[in-house]
Amino acid sequence: MDPISERLRARHPQRIDLSLERMRTLCAALGDPQRRLPPVIHVAGTNGKGSTVAFIRAIAEAAGLRVHAYTSPHLVRFNERIRLAGRLIDDEALNAILDRVEAAIDASGREATVFESATAAAFLAMSETPADLAVVEVGLGGTLDATNVIERPLLGVITPVDLDHAEFLGSSLRGVAVEKAGVLKAGARGLIARQPEEAMAAIEAAAAAVRAPLTVMGVDFDAWAERGGLVFQDQERFLDLPAPALVGPHQIANAGLAVAVALELDLPGAAIAAGLRAVRWPARLQRLTAGPFGEAARAADAELWLDGGHNPHAAAALAAALAERQARASRPLALIVGMLANKDAGGFFEALKPSGAAVFTVGFDGAAAEPEALAAVARGRGLGATACGSVDQALARALRLGAGRVVICGSLYLAGEVLGVARETWPG
Repeated sequence: MDPISERLRARHPQRIDLSLERMRTLCAALGDPQRRLPPVIHVAGTNGKGSTVAFIRAIAEAAGLRVHAYTSPHLVRFNERIRLAGRLIDDEALNAILDRVEAAIDASGREATVFESATAAAFLAMSETPADLAVVEVGLGGTLDATNVIERPLLGVITPVDLDHAEFLGSSLRGVAVEKAGVLKAGARGLIARQPEEAMAAIEAAAAAVRAPLTVMGVDFDAWAERGGLVFQDQERFLDLPAPALVGPHQIANAGLAVAVALELDLPGAAIAAGLRAVRWPARLQRLTAGPFGEAARAADAELWLDGGHNPHAAAALAAALAERQARASRPLALIVGMLANKDAGGFFEALKPSGAAVFTVGFDGAAAEPEALAAVARGRGLGATACGSVDQALARALRLGAGRVVICGSLYLAGEVLGVARETWPG
């Protein structure tokens, strides 16, 4: 664990407790930094939030804007969560900001969770660093998420909504969509990804209640892959753009949503094209070539990929991306899977069942599912699965099997451990 993460975990409750009361109190004690941010694009949704933020940021920076970004969770270092005017916050600045946040918490006689403290630190740092735009990703839900102390965003964005975090958001798709729609505010346009019918109805009702105008993918605009590139069309434009640097059919939809945001900001087409080419977002179907894992795969003439998707919707997106590539492959596909114990492992493996992959299950630091229990779930969904003691062991077994493509997936926490071992650096 990196030093900043250790500091926060030692000092603050690690529970998730959705509420805005503590966050409002903390922000007030800090002089309400959320009211001094540059124009904010607030991004909610179940899947694709981080990728969409990365696309928006890359396009805006290609247009010459200075952009703050707040995302979660981090993979290797806590600093990844806070980007100030295009650069990751450094340790000295972050520790100084956390000193002020913790002093405000102590003075109030109350407490704040890790995420509340981190969010307050991000807002304070962003409010004191000049920038043209701030892109803020919701942590969990929307209505009661700590980031939702933002009262007047420039735009609200909702990526695809699906079931996840049922212990906090419930098992109703409509209920989850209502929570996500909490980022929609009066007078701020909402840009909405293509949604299941039930979720879209809930989002439309929430938008109407606060008088937030909507621009909806599949109705007001759309994007699709064509001739090796991306085509975007709305009611006024038809743009022929390069394929996004992030891999997979689902990234076409994420990129299309970001393009709609960019056009709402009146950013030029050249910047949109440049941003799509330049975007980077680790652990989202990322090809690994460095470090011991990448070298082992290369020695076996195999591809090694990493993906942090951890729910059935994300698994379906991964399956679609793999199907596109596996159709051209002659060697077996292997999945190395580790998941948090509270995730829907059955739904995850059900979505990946058509791949016919050999599954090797692993654990990781934290509340991970036991590898043998996870393997049993995979076998129950018709996939051959073997529990392994480590990623090293799982990779060795997959390569002995003759796999031509190996994908490590199931958790961003597992992805972070793998990137740490691979010595991959976060784009600074």
